[in-house]
Amino acid sequence: MTGTTRLVAADIGGTHARFCLASIGPDGAIALGEPTTLRTRDHASLAEAWRGFAEVAGEPMPHAAAVAVAAPASGEVIRFTNNPWVVDRRALGETLGVTRASVVNDFAAIGHAVARLGEANFRHLCGPDVPLPGEGTISVVGPGTGLGVAAVWRGSGDYRVQPTEGGHIAFAPADEIDDRILARLRARFGRVSVERVISGPGLAEICAVLAEENGVPLPAMDDPTLWKLGLSGEDPLASAGVERFCSTLGAAAGDIVLAQGGTAAVIAGGLGLRLAERLTGSAFAASFSAKGRFDDLMATIPVKLVTHPQPGLFGAVAAFAKEHTA
Repeated sequence: MTGTTRLVAADIGGTHARFCLASIGPDGAIALGEPTTLRTRDHASLAEAWRGFAEVAGEPMPHAAAVAVAAPASGEVIRFTNNPWVVDRRALGETLGVTRASVVNDFAAIGHAVARLGEANFRHLCGPDVPLPGEGTISVVGPGTGLGVAAVWRGSGDYRVQPTEGGHIAFAPADEIDDRILARLRARFGRVSVERVISGPGLAEICAVLAEENGVPLPAMDDPTLWKLGLSGEDPLASAGVERFCSTLGAAAGDIVLAQGGTAAVIAGGLGLRLAERLTGSAFAASFSAKGRFDDLMATIPVKLVTHPQPGLFGAVAAFAKEHTA
């Protein structure tokens, strides 16, 4: 890649579509402009949202696009899980008026961001307080609407990202409260994946069990309100639910590191940054390391939190740069 490449970065989820103008310098440095967030329900398609962003930007759009999608990105036709948009990769250039485009899964984009972001964009959570390793596998775990999981391999001055469906491994209870959470969810879903607990909607399930355990009524509130009260500490039950959530996230992240042979772990996702203050004072670290015969090994694993405000957009551009430089 010679000269500076200007492009539009897009991070398309079920509820929101985020756009920004971006650039890739001759040295590969990535710069993001001010992001614009649009509601997907207000736009019938990606092309319509693209035009909406162009109106906000007030300038001609570059002829290159880096797109991250909350859907499997391997097929020619991309269907989103939580919004009705359909994207035909074969017609993407014509649809958006671009000559070059890359499309990656949204959590794969997070993996690209983890691989490329500097150390200043990470906050230490537990384990040795050292930079992410330049060699080996970094396990990336991100709670949000669901639970994203990826693996980033670094070596020989390069990296690869492996998106996975690790959020759908089975939930593994660690104590009697977890047993009750599992029983509650099994009655409804049969098999219980870990993202049924470690995700935005999972907090309500945790709080329902804690309310029953303590003989208190479960307040009738939606998920955003429950998270707001839990993170602020305004509601004791919701706050206890967030504490349990952090502990369970630590346990699952540790399991994923063991499964992937990780030499480090990174927490990302829509809830990751919101949990920053709670994670460091919670049982997250203890649960991450509590792996029986592998306690000592887990104590050697550095665990970080992504603090970059737009890792999805940054990672989409990083994926474009890797694809079009290779």
